[in-house]
Amino acid sequence: MATVPPLPRDKAAEQLKPIYDSMTGKFGKMPNFFALMAHRPEVLKNFLPLYAAVTGEGSVEPKLKELAYLKTSLVNGCNY
Repeated sequence: MATVPPLPRDKAAEQLKPIYDSMTGKFGKMPNFFALMAHRPEVLKNFLPLYAAVTGEGSVEPKLKELAYLKTSLVNGCNY
């Protein structure tokens, strides 16, 4: 099966460097999930507002959101 490696910061489009820096500041590294999208800069730039809206404040507690992510990964056989 073909795989797509995460895009390292030095190979990312210049417009994405601030995103890499922000993510690294927040998470200690650029998460692979986002580094994969960096292969298509417009995809990453447009996905981030959606991701922020879904993971941000709302009526569902953050721990339940995390549980949903983990369960979904487990059901799909994702080790990430």
